[in-house]
Amino acid sequence: MVNIERSEELLRLRATLASIAPGTTLRDGLERILRGRTGALIVLGHDKLVESICTGGFTLDVPFTATGLRELAKMDGAIILDKDVSRIHRAAVHLMPDHTIHSDETGTRHRTADRVARQTGFPVVSVSQSMQIIAIYVGETRHVLEDAGQILSRANQALATLERYKLRLDEVSSTLSALEIEDLVTVRDVAVVAQRLEMVSRISAEIEDYVLELGTDGRLLSLQLEELITGVDADRELVIRDYLPASKKQKSPAEVLAALGALSPTELVDPAAVAKALDLTTGDHLDGAVAPRGFRLLAKVPRLPATVVERLVENFGGLQQLLSAGIDDLQTVEGVGELRARSVREGLSRLAESSILERYV
Repeated sequence: MVNIERSEELLRLRATLASIAPGTTLRDGLERILRGRTGALIVLGHDKLVESICTGGFTLDVPFTATGLRELAKMDGAIILDKDVSRIHRAAVHLMPDHTIHSDETGTRHRTADRVARQTGFPVVSVSQSMQIIAIYVGETRHVLEDAGQILSRANQALATLERYKLRLDEVSSTLSALEIEDLVTVRDVAVVAQRLEMVSRISAEIEDYVLELGTDGRLLSLQLEELITGVDADRELVIRDYLPASKKQKSPAEVLAALGALSPTELVDPAAVAKALDLTTGDHLDGAVAPRGFRLLAKVPRLPATVVERLVENFGGLQQLLSAGIDDLQTVEGVGELRARSVREGLSRLAESSILERYV
């Protein structure tokens, strides 16, 4: 339950960061407040609970504008917006949240923002007049907005790391394909590929957070990221579906992906821990032979529908049986006519040839 609540809180934080990213009207208003060297306390939501902790101030109910936010921030008190940041409901409000709510903040404005966020469930933005920072409070999370230049610098470092990891992933994936063709795959080989896929996925998730926070300044970064990780999510699931043990109660690919995601950074670099998360072994034995079902290589055959892939794997049971199947054998599968059977046969033959050449030439 705690993990679910934490995940929901992170999702709300991401949504709030998107609404405050560079290029948005709200961010423009906040930047104006910073340049004017005035503080501000802004609640991004309005309901009966928020209304119950408000005293004084003015009821406005006017359209939201960046210049309007800047002018209202000159007055003492909080500003209440609707959750869509489209209207300003109240200004110069004195907020009186429950004083028994724990807060580690010491400043009056930040402590109030923290307690209001915890009590109401709405994001609260606090602009510090003395420290010249913008802090966002979402539930129990406090996030300080950084300068776009600093975020972009870290994002570029992460992108360079992702490029190196993606190159290594391509190498181990090609090796696994060749081993699959030769029927020489071990638990270690599968664990190494799954390990690299998870590493690439984690780095890309970190870069996605940077892109979100950069807003319009992160468009180029977003394009580079998309080019690098295209197909990675699909490959993660295909590898798992290829090697999930069928002898015991079979986990779903989603459960295995969750187990991989739960590994700590230290555990992720250990092939034995990765193999255990994949449900391939419970010990340290990584040299045991395993056989793929064929999902990953069949997915590389052009214009082959997922439903046909499912039927082929179900009918033949494994990649080696698929590789040895002739055109007549393939046509016995529902949805596979002569033309598609030739396409599958030729596609698998080309993949086998190219994989062997890449491995030994």
